[in-house]
Amino acid sequence: MQAPTDLEHLTDFFDRYGSALTRGDVSGMAGCYALPGMVVADSYSFTFTSPAAVALSFLGAAPAYSDQQIVAAHAQLRDVQRLSAALAMVEVEWEYLDSFGNAVPGERYRYLIRSDADGPRITTVIAAR
Repeated sequence: MQAPTDLEHLTDFFDRYGSALTRGDVSGMAGCYALPGMVVADSYSFTFTSPAAVALSFLGAAPAYSDQQIVAAHAQLRDVQRLSAALAMVEVEWEYLDSFGNAVPGERYRYLIRSDADGPRITTVIAAR
């Protein structure tokens, strides 16, 4: 990808990812990940090597979004650092909207993204503050 289109591709990618997340579309979410992949947080880390493992890791998240009546997720790209021709570190702050139209406090993550002919894919998720 050329630099001027990076932001467009990343924005489209995170729009698809956020939509799959709020719909509980675990297959759609799994399709956003490169394999193997990794999630890192303060108190845990885990890896996954198959789309099924990615899907399983999100099964617990879907009810949490449903319980909060979250119907939309919008990714605000706070920072994009190009690491190589294929890799970028993307800082995202998620904004959520509930079924009443109210903003729900979001979360921040850093995503290590690998882009190839098939588009961007998440290789690593790092919980941020």
